[in-house]
Amino acid sequence: MLRRMPTVRVDLGERSYDVLVEAGLLARAGELIREAGLSGKAAVISDVNVARFHGKALMDSLDAAGFKPTLHEVPAGEASKSLGHVETLCSAMAAAGHDRRSIVVALGGGVVGDLAGFVAAVFYRGIPFVQIPTTIVAQVDSSVGGKTGVNLKEGKNLLGAFHQPARVIVDPQVLATLPGREYREGFAEVIKHAAIRDGAMLADIAALDPATREVPADLIARNIAIKARIVEADELETKGIRALLNLGHTIGHGIEAAVPYGEMLHGEAISLGLRAALFLSRRHAGLAAEPADAIVGLLEKFGLPLVLDPAITTAQVLHKMGRDKKFEAGKIRFVLLGAPGDAYLSDQVTSADLEEAIEDLRKPLGSA
Repeated sequence: MLRRMPTVRVDLGERSYDVLVEAGLLARAGELIREAGLSGKAAVISDVNVARFHGKALMDSLDAAGFKPTLHEVPAGEASKSLGHVETLCSAMAAAGHDRRSIVVALGGGVVGDLAGFVAAVFYRGIPFVQIPTTIVAQVDSSVGGKTGVNLKEGKNLLGAFHQPARVIVDPQVLATLPGREYREGFAEVIKHAAIRDGAMLADIAALDPATREVPADLIARNIAIKARIVEADELETKGIRALLNLGHTIGHGIEAAVPYGEMLHGEAISLGLRAALFLSRRHAGLAAEPADAIVGLLEKFGLPLVLDPAITTAQVLHKMGRDKKFEAGKIRFVLLGAPGDAYLSDQVTSADLEEAIEDLRKPLGSA
């Protein structure tokens, strides 16, 4: 009997789509995109690093499937998520003959996915796009859910649109080309998913060997399913359910924004944010010490930072947090963990609590 590839359906009515997960899918991307009912010219948006490794394979696959692809590259890194790059890409696409019948294919990590998705949302007032994520963060998190956007100097993702992909194609084999730091950072999001919705997954993560790039397709699919179910329940983040995905992100985003672009990866900042969230969960949500320590131990196993750089001041982090979308009308909405798999949104965390949690990040692990 033929084995069916792991597939996660994101059920959003007329905006529904499938996430396909299997080793070797990049070489089949063209046919898989055509099977999703798409056709016409394809604008592939990638960064220079990813395109060097995977651009030709994707372009060949799209060409073989009749898509007439064009490749559009941006510099690697968070700075590419800008309105300037949106304008440059849209102009290049128009010059290449793309129109409202074209599609966008995002080949890259979270930066490329956010940027390409936003381009697709605004080009000719919206054209279909496909996500082909190439990092752990993008595969288990940012490629699913339809959030697209770019940054302003005032903060991350302040301009954007909800624009769901037509299909997401996840090939775990592409992770082999990632630098070690970029590979490991994604496990902050994997660990976060387990913490908020699937406590049993923590043991499966603990069984992985960080020295290898062998991440089971089924484990990636389980993570995607967690994200998909939450997105289905709260697509536009209006009900407070989707906010559960922000465990570790409130303080984490503040830390990430407190340093220049590129100095800290998203997953590294989220690791610190998770440690802070666990500190506050023990105080306000009754989280026991043993599971909190186990989660911190997993972050440590994957080489993620857990102690805040002394050069980053608490005042800087708090200032950046004040611009975060998770603060509504000045009120703090903070995700706490009662137990592994049991996350909830709380309004009980005070500004003083946040300051103390940031200060606690300066202590070495295991200190009182």
